[in-house]
Amino acid sequence: MSGLGIIGWIVLGGLAGWVASMIAGTDARQGLLGNIIAGIIGGVVGGFVFGLFGGAGVTGFNLWSFVVALVGAIIVLMIWKAMSGGRKAV
Repeated sequence: MSGLGIIGWIVLGGLAGWVASMIAGTDARQGLLGNIIAGIIGGVVGGFVFGLFGGAGVTGFNLWSFVVALVGAIIVLMIWKAMSGGRKAV
């Protein structure tokens, strides 16, 4: 991974996952842990996607890494919504 420690991944992932969940419309049902997980997975997915186009992935705790994680988290949440059929959690 990058130079981020576990705390950095949790904070960056939580922020990116929270903003992505508001954009994807899943914020009300996914909670703090869901935001963190979506953001961390989003950082990995975003790094992969940006790498395909020659860009850098998550490079540390900075704005670029936030954008990469945000884009990845949006992709992850949209795929999750499509797979779950947009059902609301009980």
